[in-house]
Amino acid sequence: MKKFVLFLALTLAVLLSSCGDDREVLKVYNWGDYIAPGVIDQFEEENNIRVIYEMFETNEDMYTKIKNSNNSYDVIFPSDYMIERMIDEDMLCELDMEAITNYGNIDGEYKNLSFDPENKYSVPYTWGTVGILYNKTMIEEAPTSWGALWDERYKDNIIMMNSQRDAIGITLKYLGYSLNELSPDALAQAKQKLIDQSPLVLTWVVDEVKDKMIGGEAALALVYAGDAVYCKGYNEDLEYAIPSEGSNIFFDSMCIPKNCGNKAAAEKFINFMCRADIAAANAEYIGYSSPSSPARDLMGEAGKDPTAYPDITKYDLEIFSSLGDKTKIYDELWTEIKTSMGM
Repeated sequence: MKKFVLFLALTLAVLLSSCGDDREVLKVYNWGDYIAPGVIDQFEEENNIRVIYEMFETNEDMYTKIKNSNNSYDVIFPSDYMIERMIDEDMLCELDMEAITNYGNIDGEYKNLSFDPENKYSVPYTWGTVGILYNKTMIEEAPTSWGALWDERYKDNIIMMNSQRDAIGITLKYLGYSLNELSPDALAQAKQKLIDQSPLVLTWVVDEVKDKMIGGEAALALVYAGDAVYCKGYNEDLEYAIPSEGSNIFFDSMCIPKNCGNKAAAEKFINFMCRADIAAANAEYIGYSSPSSPARDLMGEAGKDPTAYPDITKYDLEIFSSLGDKTKIYDELWTEIKTSMGM
């Protein structure tokens, strides 16, 4: 309800501010809580461009809205596997890198990644890992395995992520498989494992996990590292762990959809977001890891936080791959899991 009221307020503000406004318009579609306050205003002031800013909760929500509606956006922020899918389905524009001069601020290790090997369609915005956020005062020992999320000692004290790739992916890792596994036997095992876990789970959420963990409402939560950084800043009893079985390393990037209305302004916005001071402000605010060493240099100790910047060589980390025409297998599996749990 809070988000709905906020959305209505933002929508009304946009409508009122647009009256008599003859500036060119840029439509941005981003994750919730994923940009620092004041950044949009600064871009508008510096470029004389009005931004219409909307938010989504999951990659699948974003994809469905762009694929199946007449809504057009100029800049979107999909994750790795969704970028790969949208490239395969010819949904993204090739970027004019001559217009994105601040792309040079992006470190080489975050370029030429598997989902966009020639860097034609995406510019990294953030990266991070998936792990367990836990309250040190509410558990008996620090979790080292995904099995902690199936531990009956923490019944009604476990928060799971309402995201099909993340929930199924970490379950597959717990069972010893790749998080991109497609074999029917492995997926059946993951399905049953999640159904078996259901009586232990307090709730399934996405963005709401932050308020709940800060408020001490649960002992353990499946989270993105950026959310863990944010939560730790408000509750000193919280800590983050990447389980020994391995996990996901993800990349959220800026892309331009084929049906965009203002590609030139979109590239201005992407270039602005790659500027070291802006990238630093965003990374400090949202807690997610910046792929820009000039930005991290501006962040001081925050740019060295081990939750946001772990030694990734110590873990078996995988990037989600696009499932292509097998996406329906995961969709059906997820529907069966949620139906079995009464979600």
